[in-house]
Amino acid sequence: MKKRVPLESMAETEHELLKSMRTERDFGKDAWRVSRIQAEVVDGFEALRKLGPAVCAFGSARTPPGSPLYEATRKTMGLLARAGYAVITGGGPGLMEAANRGAREEGGTSVGLNIELPFEQEANPHLDIELEFRYFFVRKLMFIRYAFAYIFFPGGFGTLDELFEVAVLMQTMKIDRFPILLFGSDHWAPMRKWLEDHLLADQFISPGDAELLEVVDEPEEVLQCIEQYAADCGLAPGKEQGS
Repeated sequence: MKKRVPLESMAETEHELLKSMRTERDFGKDAWRVSRIQAEVVDGFEALRKLGPAVCAFGSARTPPGSPLYEATRKTMGLLARAGYAVITGGGPGLMEAANRGAREEGGTSVGLNIELPFEQEANPHLDIELEFRYFFVRKLMFIRYAFAYIFFPGGFGTLDELFEVAVLMQTMKIDRFPILLFGSDHWAPMRKWLEDHLLADQFISPGDAELLEVVDEPEEVLQCIEQYAADCGLAPGKEQGS
């Protein structure tokens, strides 16, 4: 059964919160804004607190069903779900849908953390737990808090945003190091090489920083990496967090 945590509708958008030119009236609403942010955090914590070991999948919302990349994503996340891991995505179409679909087809828990956007991204229909967020930063908190591994399939700005967000948190030791897997060497290997040839060579990052990102090509390779990390950390698939 689909579980949905509804958020009360309101006129304000995240744009209103973050805009640089603000009036005194805007600042007067800040206490109310903090309450709304707190409500989203509490709703997310309550909905996901018993999720158990989970992996996040990111990728393009524009990839059509039936394409090779869609099917590879579906298979990859199906393998992880069959192994007992919950699957978390951004809840939208494209590769997010493929990941949720693969998880659900294999009997796993499928989670979608959808975001309200001006062009109204709708949640895909393959979700067991569905949350909708107004604030990107609250949504990102949920991704980080409840997943022990990230898998990045090819995507656009949103995918890259999540990738470098988690890389920075790891680099600065705000979170423990966990697997960041980049699926598809044709897509990701040039970026990985650029990190080494430019950022590392020019000493903008430290030796080992680029190694936080591991390029993989096969669904079975993803499963192997995740299971090895889980075994090293003593994580038992299907076991609730903190139990």
